[in-house]
Amino acid sequence: MERCFKLKEHGTNVKTEVMAGVITFLAMVYILAVNPSILSASGMEPGAVFTATAVSACFATLFMAFYANYPIALASGMGLNAYFAYSVCIPLAKEGINDPWTVALTAVLVEGLIFILLTLCKFREALVNDVPTNLKNGIAVGIGLFIALVGLENGGVVVADAATLVNLGSFASPSMALAVIGLIACAIMYNYRVPGYILWSILGTWVLGMIAQLIGWYQVDVAAGVYSLFPDFSSGINLQAPYLFAFNWEFVANHLVDFAVIVFSFLFVDLFDTAGTLIGVASKGNLLDKEGRLPRAKEALMADAVGTVFGAAVGTSTCTSYVESSAGVAAGGRTGLTSLTTGILFAVALVLSPVFLAIPSFATVPALVWVGLLMMSSVTKMDFSEDPAGAIGGFLAIIMMPFTYSIANGIMFGILAFVIVRVCQGRAKDVHWVMWIAAALFALRIITLVV
Repeated sequence: MERCFKLKEHGTNVKTEVMAGVITFLAMVYILAVNPSILSASGMEPGAVFTATAVSACFATLFMAFYANYPIALASGMGLNAYFAYSVCIPLAKEGINDPWTVALTAVLVEGLIFILLTLCKFREALVNDVPTNLKNGIAVGIGLFIALVGLENGGVVVADAATLVNLGSFASPSMALAVIGLIACAIMYNYRVPGYILWSILGTWVLGMIAQLIGWYQVDVAAGVYSLFPDFSSGINLQAPYLFAFNWEFVANHLVDFAVIVFSFLFVDLFDTAGTLIGVASKGNLLDKEGRLPRAKEALMADAVGTVFGAAVGTSTCTSYVESSAGVAAGGRTGLTSLTTGILFAVALVLSPVFLAIPSFATVPALVWVGLLMMSSVTKMDFSEDPAGAIGGFLAIIMMPFTYSIANGIMFGILAFVIVRVCQGRAKDVHWVMWIAAALFALRIITLVV
């Protein structure tokens, strides 16, 4: 372990890394239930998608562990899977395209291959390493707020409201009440330095949920999407084979322009989501060097690209670095051993799927909200007085991520604001070339949204 992952060099040990890997897995295991549900809207079989999701997450995360040695897990990305199903497949189905998901999988494959080329030519590495320090810290804080919002939403603590956009959920809801209790328990354990406090808060909240179900407070209603909190092995373990190499090159040949638009959309969102996630997680884990650069960034980005290609080959949407990795990093994960643990658990999930699928989303609220709190500390590293461009860009990155529910949007506003203010300062020559390219891509993205 020491020779492979350099634990002592990173100030960690096997116990801490394994615990962090378990926490990361529990924080993101919801994807095994959510991804099949979303992609089934495209006509894909949920069982096949479940298998593909677990297998691709295992492969990509293990690739990250051994090739990049970072505590970052990968799986089919949220948002990207919704775009896959609702913005690509359903419109194509309305146009009479049979099995539209084969077109989307082909686009994901091409996106992954382009990412491999961009990684080899070090464009993605430059994007991660040459973002200004203020903007990096702003991205980390914004991701923290975004994670916290996702957690609060999962637990029903924050709900949509037509009048005020968002509002407080109902304490009469068992999901909200249990999520709040779990968060309080997490805070208490943190105060007393209980080892693995984030993991215990997840498991404790789940157990309380099962008790609530037994006494009749938590009511199971499958039609409303409220499932039992107890693992169900009544049907045994029936794994369905994934879709292998289900690509549609005929559509590409006949609709090249339409296909290019689909690929660009996947490429754009994943490019900046991944950059933001790596920056945010690395900042929280003190993995950046003295110059604020991420060592082995090329290896980490290659894991993301290869994972996307592999995911497309087995039949799932874009694999990307998961921001929930911050939960494991907050618990002390510093090396690829954390990712190795998470990857193995995704493999185990194939045969113990009833257990992992029974963990409710409200049980992960304490972990996600607490990670948001910990990532907020990066705001203290921001300089709001000496560099207006960096301060404005960083601030917009912070507020736009949670308020637009998109990491990519936060980075877009942050980078564009930084470049525009630099130009107005007469310091255009001080803007790194990668920032100019990123700004141009964002400007192009805005034009495509308007037109």
